[in-house]
Amino acid sequence: MKIADILDTKGSTVHSVLPWLTVSEVVERLGRLEIGAVLVCDEHSTMKGIVSERDIVRALRKHGTTLLTMPVSEVMTRYVQTASPDETVAHAMARMTSGRYRHLPVVENGRLVGMVSIGDLVKHRVREMELETGVLRDALISRY
Repeated sequence: MKIADILDTKGSTVHSVLPWLTVSEVVERLGRLEIGAVLVCDEHSTMKGIVSERDIVRALRKHGTTLLTMPVSEVMTRYVQTASPDETVAHAMARMTSGRYRHLPVVENGRLVGMVSIGDLVKHRVREMELETGVLRDALISRY
């Protein structure tokens, strides 16, 4: 299975914020949308980074409550790993696990086409394994 298969199911919506928004504004947006991360893009929609709940918690430990008034560009992760729609789910899961990140923007020909989370990948993989189990069970039953 490929990343494109997941995007076909979940859609291609990607939420982003501008780098000068405050962390407080970003926290409000994450909560309202019930998501764990947003891309940080400039006014030309160029990806500058990503900010996740984890980034915010780590920055809160370092800066205290003053964090809430800081621009999100101060706490975002600047080096963003991306995936291609043709990348396999297994390969993307391995990269995310080893890199310890939970969100992966999907880029095709330099254009952002979606974003997947580790939860999306795990859910897809579990469905795939259930299907394989069913096929094996049916094959076994048909032999006897």
